[in-house]
Amino acid sequence: MSPTRTPSARRARDIGLDVRAPKARCDDRHCPFHGRLPVRGQVLEGTVVSTAMQRTAVVERTLLHFVPKYERYEKRRRRYLAHAPPCLNIPVGHRVRIAETRPLSKLVSFCIVEDLGEAARKVVGEDPSPLADDAAPAARTPGEGSA
Repeated sequence: MSPTRTPSARRARDIGLDVRAPKARCDDRHCPFHGRLPVRGQVLEGTVVSTAMQRTAVVERTLLHFVPKYERYEKRRRRYLAHAPPCLNIPVGHRVRIAETRPLSKLVSFCIVEDLGEAARKVVGEDPSPLADDAAPAARTPGEGSA
């Protein structure tokens, strides 16, 4: 006789991608792990830039496009609206993996399936060297001048 499992002890289902299932549980019907949402098609990576909507996140991807006339690269970006299951609890600034699904609304056709950790943030004007403050000359007062 096999032991019966309670619904709370049920594991997350395999979604067919090489991603780790979340440890938390949710009752979202559009969760690919705990609901009935199938994932198929493209799998992309990007950075979460907004989570202001309910269970939806804005994921942005940046790419470099070569312009042959000027022999330079230009930066382009694409923003995707993706369903954010509550079991993943994704904050703004994290890199995520999103997978294509059936359309969930007019603009949402992707779902977040994995959190890849915090994205590297580059601060403009910040010197990467920690010794830069020690080597800086002392600040002069306005009365002092060099002749």
